[in-house]
Amino acid sequence: MKSLPKEKRDRLILVVLVSVAVIVGLYYGVVSSQRRSLQVLAERKVDQEGKLNGAERLAGNMSQFQKNLEASAGALKAIEATMASGDMYSWIILTVNSFKENYKIDIPQFSREVRGEVGMLPKFPYRAALFHLRGTAHYHDFGRFLADFENSFPYMRIQNIELDPSGGSNANKISEPEKLAFKMEIVALVNPNSP
Repeated sequence: MKSLPKEKRDRLILVVLVSVAVIVGLYYGVVSSQRRSLQVLAERKVDQEGKLNGAERLAGNMSQFQKNLEASAGALKAIEATMASGDMYSWIILTVNSFKENYKIDIPQFSREVRGEVGMLPKFPYRAALFHLRGTAHYHDFGRFLADFENSFPYMRIQNIELDPSGGSNANKISEPEKLAFKMEIVALVNPNSP
């Protein structure tokens, strides 16, 4: 480099500096942006592979989902078969009388049904039938009856219970002073497949 004239040496240094600047510019301008693009593509690929694996897993479980759906539909049909249908008045009498056989409770009065909407959820597929019942029972027998009734019939609800001490004549009050007269309402869902 010492044997070169000053002008050629300066040009050579300038060419080297410009070449280094161009190489650095290309690296930061082209290569680093391509690296970022490759990194983004690699992240997308990993994300898409995760989604694909999830979809394959769900597709593999489709037969299990279908079995669960069929079992749930069968259970729903079994429950709907015991729901209120047909002649509601005779249905409530038969249902309550067959259930109360194991309890010391007397329910002689049943009202006709009042049909209406359930009103709890929008677009609910079931309608409701409201029945008024009157009867007599001892406090503990009545409590056991209520608890067991609602646990046995998940599609019925007892509401608006009124208890009065003793029901009936003065002779009955003397012979059974702990007996209660009650009024209550039973709200039952109506089978949507019934006429």
